[in-house]
Amino acid sequence: MALMRSVPRWAILLIDMGLCALSLLAAYQLRFNFHVPANEYALLWPVLPVFFAVRLGWHLAAGVHRGMVRYTSTEDARRIFLTVLAGSGTLALLNVGRYYAVDGAFVLPYSVIIIDFMATAMLMIASRIAVKLLYLRTRGGDKDIKRVVLYGAGRSGLITKRTLEREGTARYQVEAFIDDDPGKVGKRLEGVLISSSGQLPALLADGGVDQVIITIQQPGTENRRKVVDMAMAAKTQVLTVPPVNDWINGQLSSGQIREVRIEDLLGRAPITLEDAQVKARFAGKRVLVSGAAGSIGSELVRQLIALGAAETILLDIAESALYDVEMELRRKGFTAFRPVIGDVRDRDAMDALFAAVRPEVVFHAAAYKHVPLMEAQPDQAVRTNVGGSRILADLAIAHGVQEFILVSTDKAVNPTSVMGASKRVAELYVQSLGTGGTRFVTTRFGNVLGSNGSVIPLFRKQIAEGGPVTVTHPEVTRFFMTIPEACRLVLEAATMGKGGEIYVFDMGEPMRIADLADRMIRLSGKEPGRDIAVHFTGLRPGEKLYEELLATQENTLPTHHPRILIGRTREAAPAVVRAAVDELLAAAGHGDTDACVRGMKALVPEYRSLNSTYSNFDPPSPMP
Repeated sequence: MALMRSVPRWAILLIDMGLCALSLLAAYQLRFNFHVPANEYALLWPVLPVFFAVRLGWHLAAGVHRGMVRYTSTEDARRIFLTVLAGSGTLALLNVGRYYAVDGAFVLPYSVIIIDFMATAMLMIASRIAVKLLYLRTRGGDKDIKRVVLYGAGRSGLITKRTLEREGTARYQVEAFIDDDPGKVGKRLEGVLISSSGQLPALLADGGVDQVIITIQQPGTENRRKVVDMAMAAKTQVLTVPPVNDWINGQLSSGQIREVRIEDLLGRAPITLEDAQVKARFAGKRVLVSGAAGSIGSELVRQLIALGAAETILLDIAESALYDVEMELRRKGFTAFRPVIGDVRDRDAMDALFAAVRPEVVFHAAAYKHVPLMEAQPDQAVRTNVGGSRILADLAIAHGVQEFILVSTDKAVNPTSVMGASKRVAELYVQSLGTGGTRFVTTRFGNVLGSNGSVIPLFRKQIAEGGPVTVTHPEVTRFFMTIPEACRLVLEAATMGKGGEIYVFDMGEPMRIADLADRMIRLSGKEPGRDIAVHFTGLRPGEKLYEELLATQENTLPTHHPRILIGRTREAAPAVVRAAVDELLAAAGHGDTDACVRGMKALVPEYRSLNSTYSNFDPPSPMP
């Protein structure tokens, strides 16, 4: 096969001309029933140079000899067909010219031209396909065969099949296509039978299939989940083809086919938002996003730039992460943004930044979010989550910001941790500022899939390392939402906000983290408990068994969007909140962690520490 790869283009052109000569000879034999009169050969010899000149000219013009024969595709076959057709058409035109303008004779008989056309096209295409098949067979001869089933018998499925055959690191054999289109079921695509999804369990039952590859670009979440469940029940690995936009230079490679991720299965149907209103709200605005290098902040930045914000200021203290976001945006050709290294706890630096950039809208996503870490350092949680929020909110008023959106969390509801309590205090402070010149809006949602430091990247890393996967408690549950979905809802809530609201997002049904771990292990092609161990480590300090989006004394009001509700929260006197926040920040400044926790418990009466050293600060439970 090394020889095959080293054949020069002139040699391929020479072989093609030999095939043309063979086709012409066959055409004469067929035309005269294998008894060619001697005078026909006498007429042929003088016009042979014309014949080869025409064929050679069209070959050179179309460049069919420059194609990589071992990778011949349908596009190459089409080009060869049209090139041969053009050559035969030229010979026919020369017949007309010679007959009427020269000597009343033909260059070649029309019947010979027609037969020659069909023979030449067939030989050239067939020879290339034969070389391709020989190359693929030889290339994969020393490799293990992987038997695959492709879910999706459309264009993407066909491209995937050809990609696997062309360049796979193993020798792939496509056993079947699966498609739910009744018009396709029972037919064959490049010789492979198309079956319905209902037949997939039978195909996988005998263990003869190594992989199921989902090739449909936008399968419904339920359909994807159904196929994955069937594959996992048969202990078959499931892979997926990335979106066309992610293909390298528009071409799919086998290395891009990846494992199905848990995010692909937990996501819901795409949300429908009023794009015109959201765009009108932020297009042409100067927007500052704090925590812009984080999962939520960076996605907010992407969406704001896409909505046409005049300038987006990316504020974060994490230098490396902010640099990564900057490079990503520049690679995409975006220029209307400004990265800024800064600490939201530094009032003077933030004041200078607000004066310099004059933001019209502020999204405050900067926060400490890791529950156990904040449980160990309450003063840091207060300084950042409460103090940083107060500084930015106060500066928003001082510098005439039109709207300030606080990104909060479900852990602020009936908090059991320092982190959740600090976020609830930040909510209270923002609400205490009223609805004057700056509109203050709070958005509250649960966990986002794949965010930095969340459980999904942790599980993925643990599985890649061979386990064990660590889960805190068998019954712990969490709400989940995709990062783009969460950020889109934040923008929508900000658009509808009048000031003072806490917007709560419909997070769907909560999911047991143990089930999540089990599913992720199976998606990796391994068996929980056998290939990958699952260890239960116990609830961490401040961690709940389940999260809530609304406290028990709260209710909600509907909005025009079914997934966004307005939370009606307990009222707190603004002066009391501000005085309590002053005391909290003073205690945090002195590193008095006990005073920080006591202060938050006084301001947030529903705050009860769980599995924490601060549990003894809670009032005693009432006697039964």
